[in-house]
Amino acid sequence: MTFLPELGQNLCFARKKQFPRDNMKAFSLRVGISRATYQKMEKGDLSVSLKHYYQAAKLLRVENDFTRLFLLKESLFDD
Repeated sequence: MTFLPELGQNLCFARKKQFPRDNMKAFSLRVGISRATYQKMEKGDLSVSLKHYYQAAKLLRVENDFTRLFLLKESLFDD
């Protein structure tokens, strides 16, 4: 199982900022997943479906950043 703790920390921070009254259970209901699945997400557990991460991103209004995940920036040295 692969973990990305920074991803989970960012998700937790965004949840607390955008929905300060929501605990994990309340926010997981907004996303449409179980609390256990959401708890894995805040740990950065990549065994969770990418779909769930995207649903959370949409709810937090950061889906544009999500869709640019693999977007490469052009360099001055590119052909």
